[in-house]
Amino acid sequence: MTTRPTLPPAVLAAVVLACGGASSVAAERPSTTPLVTVTPRATEELLANPGIGWQTFHRTSKQDKSLPGWIPSTVQYARWGWGELEPAPGKLNEAFLDDVLRQSRESGQKLAFRVMCCSTTRGRPYHPAWLADVGGRVLECDYEGRTVLPIPDLDDPIVLSRHLDFIRRLGRRYDGHPDLDHVDLGSVGWWGEWHLSGSKRCKIPTLENRMAIVNAYLQAFKKTPLVMLIGGGPCLKYAVEHGTGWRADCLGDLGGFSRNWCHMRKGYLIWIKESSVENAWKTAPVAWESCWDMRRWVQEGWPLRYIFNYALALHGSQMNNKSAPLPDGPEVRPELERFLRRLGYRLVLNELRHPAQVQAGGKLALAMRWQNVGSAPCYRPYRLAFCLTGPQGRRLVAVGKTTVNRWMPGSVDIFSKAFLESPPDLPPGDVQAVTETLEVPDDLPPGRYTLAVGVVGEATDTPVLRLGIEGRDAEGWYPLSHVEVRQ
Repeated sequence: MTTRPTLPPAVLAAVVLACGGASSVAAERPSTTPLVTVTPRATEELLANPGIGWQTFHRTSKQDKSLPGWIPSTVQYARWGWGELEPAPGKLNEAFLDDVLRQSRESGQKLAFRVMCCSTTRGRPYHPAWLADVGGRVLECDYEGRTVLPIPDLDDPIVLSRHLDFIRRLGRRYDGHPDLDHVDLGSVGWWGEWHLSGSKRCKIPTLENRMAIVNAYLQAFKKTPLVMLIGGGPCLKYAVEHGTGWRADCLGDLGGFSRNWCHMRKGYLIWIKESSVENAWKTAPVAWESCWDMRRWVQEGWPLRYIFNYALALHGSQMNNKSAPLPDGPEVRPELERFLRRLGYRLVLNELRHPAQVQAGGKLALAMRWQNVGSAPCYRPYRLAFCLTGPQGRRLVAVGKTTVNRWMPGSVDIFSKAFLESPPDLPPGDVQAVTETLEVPDDLPPGRYTLAVGVVGEATDTPVLRLGIEGRDAEGWYPLSHVEVRQ
């Protein structure tokens, strides 16, 4: 018989760990009740956790032939033209988006996407074909010597109002969708990247109109996280002040465009400081995309350790390599595993202490030491929870008061000269001392109970996270010790 009693708000989260090879347990005998101390064993496993790790690109993990079996992926990233998502005035292409979301879910992933308006490919515009028919102005633009490239004029009142309405309807339909990880706040400039570099004819929309687009996304997506390209200038600063994260799309560039300039040494850190977004990672995610793809890094001889340490130090949570094949080389997999092991949050239980016995109707005090050894926080207020399983399968599940989103990783000074010369290993976060009290119902049958710990969702008592320790069972709990319940 399984019971899930409703526990009062004062119930504290409890410690969990069972001795079967995943931890070491030592009994201590103070003057009253013996104490059990559990030291879980850390794992080197790459963890498939929500919102972190390797992104596939325009294909699910099941469809991605370049995704090695040893790399887990929980996010599919894609970007589509406005015209593809709104093929007729006022009509979202819900069938298309719903199908992509379904495929992502069936692959164990969530979807992240960006909307684009301006294409640099002749004959393949991103704006809707119907835009001119409703009176919207379309400009003839150029890009690095290529001409006639039609792009929508977002300074035109008709175009702007239509696009703002599109964003509002997009949010009305998909904000908070359970299969949506985040939205990449795009729309403006080439590929939705907030610039029109390489064009002599066209200019970026006015600051007022760019801000109107940012505000439209902020108002449309209040539940689903937003990120914005790092080069967004004052718009990025404003967006981050209102809760967005940021993304950068040329990780790995150490001189591929110019001998005197590169994204990693000259671009990112300057843009971060100019926009005052150096602390954005504390409350919203940072996402990386490779410059070209990782094969170019190896061809150029750019050090993987430098690139990956840099990405971790700037507190990235996700990495998109465009679903390209990985480069050859003996150092590639070890360096990539080392990077992915720390990319995003990684929660480790270092120690659990609790009395070996508890009276039915009494309280079981739990003392824990947790640590985030990853590169970013968990941005969801997932909760510590505990499961007691005893005679005849009797089960008690209790959700504690502790939320894991407050556990920060370590940090380094990214603006120092030494950092640019050689980004250091990111240190682990501070150890978090956590105490919880598990209230034991007075009708709980006596006997020996297995105590397990887990991290559950915001509104459920089902485990949602993998921890950086051994011992996970099929339901996502970590059974790590035992408690004797007495009447």
